Amino acid sequence: MSTPVLSIQNLKKTYKRGIGGKPVYALKDASFSVQPGTVTGFLGANGAGKTTTIKCLLGLAFPDSGEISYFGKVGLTSEAKSRIGFLPERPYFYEHLTGNEFLRFYGELSTNVKSSELKSRIDALLKRVGLEHAKDRQLRGYSKGMLQRVGIAQALIHSPDLVILDEPMTGLDPDGRFEVAEIIRETAKTGTAVFFSSHLLPDAEKLCDNLVILKLGNLVYE
Repeated sequence: MSTPVLSIQNLKKTYKRGIGGKPVYALKDASFSVQPGTVTGFLGANGAGKTTTIKCLLGLAFPDSGEISYFGKVGLTSEAKSRIGFLPERPYFYEHLTGNEFLRFYGELSTNVKSSELKSRIDALLKRVGLEHAKDRQLRGYSKGMLQRVGIAQALIHSPDLVILDEPMTGLDPDGRFEVAEIIRETAKTGTAVFFSSHLLPDAEKLCDNLVILKLGNLVYE
C-alpha cells in the first residue's frame, strides 16, 4: 500500500467549560488515514468532533496528544501546507471580485507559476467546476452552489495532493449536491486525495471510497 497523504494516530482534544470547569472531550483517541487519489467521507452528527478534527489538521487548534502525519512525515510543515488545499464550511469571499479575479488572487498567493500558466489553470478549473459562463460576474451575484464550486476551485488552484472540504454540500439543493459530488469525483481521478466532512450519509455512500465516522468524539467506524 502507498504512503498515506494523511495519517492520524491517537488524537485527543479537550476543551474546558468556564473557569474551573471539567474538561469536555471533543476527540477521544481517534486514529485513521487517507490514501492518495481516494475520496474519504468524514461523517458524524453536529457536535461529533468533525470540525475540531479539521482544525487540528490545519493547525487552527492544537490536540492534547496524538500524532498527525502528512505524506509520511510528522507535523504540518511548510512543505505539507503547500500540498494541501482547504475550503472551510463558512468561507468569506471578497464579493466585489469576479470569479476569474478571485482565482487569480488566490493563485498568486499560493503558487509561483508564471502568469500564463496561472491563467491556464484558472481557465481549466472554471471549466471543471462549470463556471466558465460566470467568470466575469462578481461573486455577489453567485448562488450558494456557485460559491461552493468556485471555493473548491480556489482549494485546487495550486494543484494540491490533498484537499480538505468542510461540509461542502451543506445547504445545497439536490442539483447543487450532485454538481459538487461530480467535482469531487473528477478531482480524485486526477490523483488528488479528497477528505470531506458531512452529515449527509446517502451522498457520502455514493461518492466515497472510504468512510470515517465519529460519534461524540469517538471513532466508531473506518
